[in-house]
Amino acid sequence: MTELTLRLPCSEADVRKLRVGDRVTLEGTLFGIRDATLIHMFDRGRTTRFDLRDHAVLHTAPGAKKVPPSAEHPAGYAPLCIGTTTSARMERFTRPLMERHGVRLIIGKGGLGPETSKAFRDLGGAYLAVIGGTAALETTWIERIEDVDLDDLNPESLWKFRVRGFGPLLVGMDSHGASLYADVQGRAADRRAAALKSIGVRG
Repeated sequence: MTELTLRLPCSEADVRKLRVGDRVTLEGTLFGIRDATLIHMFDRGRTTRFDLRDHAVLHTAPGAKKVPPSAEHPAGYAPLCIGTTTSARMERFTRPLMERHGVRLIIGKGGLGPETSKAFRDLGGAYLAVIGGTAALETTWIERIEDVDLDDLNPESLWKFRVRGFGPLLVGMDSHGASLYADVQGRAADRRAAALKSIGVRG
């Protein structure tokens, strides 16, 4: 296990160095994105003025308070609670995010599946896991909301955050085909089969 800090944007070479089990802390710019954002971008043809190339996206729909724009709150939003949502339902958007927008890292809860694993291998990406129930802590890692796009979808807008010390996050899937989630599913299936066999039930 390696502990390291990545400043965003980062390169494909940086991401391909990551291995499942590593711990990563992020510095710089992070983009918040969620179901509605992705549906509008990829199913409804909407575009964004943000450049996501070589950046990380966080699966989130943050709680943010509308405030007068200022140096502290340049986008006119103050962060209240910026937590992370479950990633699985956004599986089909990983490859388009990487191919069309150059996204390198996805941050979420619960992992993603085999289509994402293949996209990470092909294009150079990784999944960074957040533990559930840590929204209050995550919010302290957000220095400010710098900008927001597609804001008619609020709170599932496309958010641009300035972060400091965002982590450590666990590398749950890497660009070499390894996945903590696939490993857990495999072990669970093996244990289920063994338990059924022990009581004379065929799985």
